[in-house]
Amino acid sequence: MLKKTPILPFVLTTCLFALWGFANDITNPLVKAFGTIFNQSQTISTFVQVAFYGGYCLMAIPAAIFIKKFTYKKGLLVGLALYGLGCLAFIPAAQFGLFQSFLVAYFVMTCGLSFLETSANPYILAMGEEDTSTQRLNLAQSFNPIGSITGAYIATNFILGKMNKLSTAERAALPEEKFEAIKMADLEIIKNPYVIIGVVLTIMFLLFLVIKMPEYKEKDTGKGLDLRDTFKRLFKNLRYREGVIAQAFYVGAQITMWTFIVQYGTEVFMAQGLDELAAAEKSSGLQIYALVLFASSRFVFTYLMKFTTPGFLLMVLAIIACLLLIPVILVGGMIGMYAIIAISGCMSLMFPTIYGIALKGVGDDAKLGAAGLVAAIGGGALIPLIQANIIDNANVKLSFVVPLVCFLVIVIYGRRSYTTFKS
Repeated sequence: MLKKTPILPFVLTTCLFALWGFANDITNPLVKAFGTIFNQSQTISTFVQVAFYGGYCLMAIPAAIFIKKFTYKKGLLVGLALYGLGCLAFIPAAQFGLFQSFLVAYFVMTCGLSFLETSANPYILAMGEEDTSTQRLNLAQSFNPIGSITGAYIATNFILGKMNKLSTAERAALPEEKFEAIKMADLEIIKNPYVIIGVVLTIMFLLFLVIKMPEYKEKDTGKGLDLRDTFKRLFKNLRYREGVIAQAFYVGAQITMWTFIVQYGTEVFMAQGLDELAAAEKSSGLQIYALVLFASSRFVFTYLMKFTTPGFLLMVLAIIACLLLIPVILVGGMIGMYAIIAISGCMSLMFPTIYGIALKGVGDDAKLGAAGLVAAIGGGALIPLIQANIIDNANVKLSFVVPLVCFLVIVIYGRRSYTTFKS
């Protein structure tokens, strides 16, 4: 799959997949943490995900226009700069002590992530032969969970593990001055890992700046940047259009599974006698197992793709995910927790496979086509809000109906991929 692929640029670009995986999965457990720190509902706290994935969605098209006009490398440089700036913005955010200031930092950070994903995914597809492009993207995406596992580990051990142990109810009963002191101390704990990754991003920016990268710049046709015709062609492409929809539902499912595993587990472990913060910390620790399964499964399914079509494998894994959600919703307890972890194995293949299927054969429209698929990450901004509202107004178990619906959409796209689109 790496025939005719420039190895050093491929390796450097693949490292970026781990860097945005880190951002995703250090953030997911913090929805629960911000709820505790600021004494607010899950619906309000989930605006962390709205800001995070909203940045992806809103910046995707501008990012695509930028890289279409210039090069993938320049798109990656802009992405690294914005990602790093957003991370360093946690310094003033922690000093202000306002939930909204963290939302701004997350939004800036993910504007950079949008540039990175809009650039890096099609860049990897372009680095070699088209027949192996989906496998090559799956290989690069296999390193995304390394960053995810690192992010979840740091969130569990260096954020949740170091926060003040008082529960939400106990904090609410404190005098205002004491509550504020504990809040500000916890926000400093949240800030530190983001500042460190901001320094790492500065180093990566300098590496990309000085190392020569292949451009794969489109040929100048003399017609300039024709957005209208490009998007018109993409919209008429049924494989692509349905892929954007499937991707939005997949990202929504992934974020709900990995965000609300903490809320689900907190109820399970509190029923076993743990206090609220210890239960949340243990749940976040179990998420690491889910991410390890996600990472290892990606390598396995990338290999299995040699023997079957991507669409068929996508459909089978989405069906298994739906079946595993039944005990999550109806049984609960540790059986439900183990089922949530197992679903991560099913999800490992989905994002890059949908991405590869949707972009197959779009040719020079790939840069703007990639933007639509990155904008679909906006599903991670909206769908978790629906689940959070169900948690606040009903219960955690019932809320997992939301990812069930998402996986059913992916089942349909997977089937159409290998029957209608022959992928």
